[in-house]
Amino acid sequence: MSVAVIDRNDVVLRGRLSGPAELKTLPSGDLLVTFRLVVRRPEPRARGQSVDVLTCVTYDRGLQRRVAAWEAGEAVEVEGALQRRFWRTPTGTASVCEVNCRRGRKVSRTAEVGTA
Repeated sequence: MSVAVIDRNDVVLRGRLSGPAELKTLPSGDLLVTFRLVVRRPEPRARGQSVDVLTCVTYDRGLQRRVAAWEAGEAVEVEGALQRRFWRTPTGTASVCEVNCRRGRKVSRTAEVGTA
């Protein structure tokens, strides 16, 4: 009897946009929009909360247009998957982990209360 492996890679982030989104054209010709979210992370051993600044990307044209209209400091929520992307540099191969977003929306400030 074989056991089915069910993989899951779902990421949901709610935070504040750290700055304007950046449009990049990759060597393949694909358009990539990159943006960063500041999200709170409760620290059980610390005296408060820490924050993480997480890189998010999207190849989805509709989401790219929405993200381009977002402003720094706005509260947003994104859904996607964690990915590791590789590319070549003059000194070798480089990589980065980022959230590849398939959905995104602005959220009201009241939706943020009590969330991390």
